[in-house]
Amino acid sequence: MPALNVEFSDRELEDLRQIAKERGTSMKALVREAAAADIARHRALQEGAEAFRRFFATHADEFAAAFPDDEPPAKGAGQAA
Repeated sequence: MPALNVEFSDRELEDLRQIAKERGTSMKALVREAAAADIARHRALQEGAEAFRRFFATHADEFAAAFPDDEPPAKGAGQAA
């Protein structure tokens, strides 16, 4: 399994030691779990954003009708000929 060396300040390292001790786990496991949780959160946010984009695209006309003041001006609207 690939590895990654991560540098921490003395304070951060001491905090990690304390947290790992309180949880009864190793520092390596603690840091790996934190990184895995952040990766999962990031993926979920990406998937949610993509689902919203698809939903919005599918219902764009309905949004435009419901919120006409939020619609961008049509191309060429308001321009002098």
